[in-house]
Amino acid sequence: MRAASGDAAGAVDSADAGFAARALMRAASSATLATQRAGQPFASLVTPAITAEGEVLLFLSTLSEHTRQLQAEPRCALLFTGPAAEHNPQTAPRVSVTGVAEALEPGEARDALMRRWLARHPYAALYAGFGDFGLWRIAPGAALLVGGFARATRLGGAALRPDPAAVAAIAAAEAEILAHVNAEHADALRAIARGLLGGGEGAWRMVAADPDGCDLAPAGDAEGRVLRLGFPTPVVDAGGFRAALVAATKAGRAALAG
Repeated sequence: MRAASGDAAGAVDSADAGFAARALMRAASSATLATQRAGQPFASLVTPAITAEGEVLLFLSTLSEHTRQLQAEPRCALLFTGPAAEHNPQTAPRVSVTGVAEALEPGEARDALMRRWLARHPYAALYAGFGDFGLWRIAPGAALLVGGFARATRLGGAALRPDPAAVAAIAAAEAEILAHVNAEHADALRAIARGLLGGGEGAWRMVAADPDGCDLAPAGDAEGRVLRLGFPTPVVDAGGFRAALVAATKAGRAALAG
């Protein structure tokens, strides 16, 4: 595996388990959250979004049991699961992530992260302003990646984080990338969404970008399913992002052509 760049390519181990774990996390529209109260474990369904840095965002109601438990004991775990390769569910790739949750205080930083979460879950705009909801962040401390039956790899928190320089480079270019692609390359987004990701007819727009890929949403449809385009390798700058998007467009058009 090699890191895609507009100028040069740097070597990355082909068994980059951290990148594989992040890909699972970023593609998941839901996850299982494990909390506890007085030593009694509790599991619930949550809807995560992953920041460019690889942190987990959760938008939680204060009325929920898991929120009350996190307020008392912020140590928690999350299980992200991909599709199984066959009828045996143990062939499904998955990653269990442990960390400490923190409720984010109002401010510009929280607002930016809330926009990131809403890009992944646009339907939630209906209740995003409710006073009994809050945005939480979990920085992964460790993880166990299972690539399928009897294929497990333990990871430290650092392995789950993308290269900080790449994160900064894409973050600096994200607004320009989204504006340009959405204004000038609607046909490319449609080819990617339909040809590669199983999306439906109609227009698509890019709503978030990071070193590992990007998120696409149906244009003008807050209820539509957001799709994740994961790159084959992490990119390190805007040039690499463009190259990865061009390759995905070609593959999408080829798939549609049959």
